[in-house]
Amino acid sequence: MPLSENTMLHFAQTVLETEAAAILALRHKLNGNFEKAVALMLQCRGHIVAMGMGKPGFIAQKLSATLASVGIPSFFLHPAEAAHGDIGRIAPGDVGVVLSNSGATEELLRLLPAFKRLEMPLIVLTGDAQSPLAQHATTVLEIGCINEACPMGLVPTASSAALHALADALALSLAREREMTPEKYALLHPAGALGRSVMRVGELMRQGPSNPMVGETAPLSEAILVMTQTPGKPGASNVVDAENKLVGIFTDGDLRRLIQSQQLNLDTPIGHFMHKQPRCAYTNELAMTAAARMRQYQIDQLPVVDEQGKAIGLLDIQDLLAIRLI
Repeated sequence: MPLSENTMLHFAQTVLETEAAAILALRHKLNGNFEKAVALMLQCRGHIVAMGMGKPGFIAQKLSATLASVGIPSFFLHPAEAAHGDIGRIAPGDVGVVLSNSGATEELLRLLPAFKRLEMPLIVLTGDAQSPLAQHATTVLEIGCINEACPMGLVPTASSAALHALADALALSLAREREMTPEKYALLHPAGALGRSVMRVGELMRQGPSNPMVGETAPLSEAILVMTQTPGKPGASNVVDAENKLVGIFTDGDLRRLIQSQQLNLDTPIGHFMHKQPRCAYTNELAMTAAARMRQYQIDQLPVVDEQGKAIGLLDIQDLLAIRLI
């Protein structure tokens, strides 16, 4: 007979409570072995080799992916495949992290002689500190005997949640010890919003032949040519002095206003029409910060200057739109 909605929801709540309790209980199980495990991983000169079968195998894959995402070389080694040649992936300097709730997984046990021969330190995450795997570990992180959320007490649920949480604690503690920062993390994630969030102005600005520049004594006609003929047609031009220091900017908006006011004289020096002391950007500045400035002041271009105030590039709103930063 199907469960009523209330009974079903109550059971689902019980599953969540059971798994949450299993995770919270780990707080009191952390000891010097955890610190030893982090130290072993910190000293690793090669890769962190994550291993596990079944559900712990999936958690081991997640651990390896998490480590890689914070800049720690790691790969997942399937124990069954390892016994058929993939153990050759292990190299001197690697550290193994083995996940097994029972600590008696046959596919892992058969690899122990090879691990010993390779002199690879082993960190074992298990429910039984006296298990065969634990007996051969360099250090053991024990989750203890956990009652599963499954009504039959068979399906790995609460124990898997505990292993997963413990693996996360291990990975994040290691990342913290290695002084991982948001900037370093984002550099490892160049795609999507995260990668865009740490892009620098210097990566996006128009420079070299694409950087429109005109001298402040040049006539308006020359500024119009520069804006039109520069690759990408930026619709603006940096105005510089004899030393290439930025003194102003002239945009196509300025040109339209000149035409509307009937003050257009192509022979007049551009210095007469330019915006003096324009807002600028710097190469090492976050592009998203420069984008926010453009939105705030409702402008489409920002000159990019170096420490001496020389015009070395132009940041155009079209380039920010192209990478969806605006």
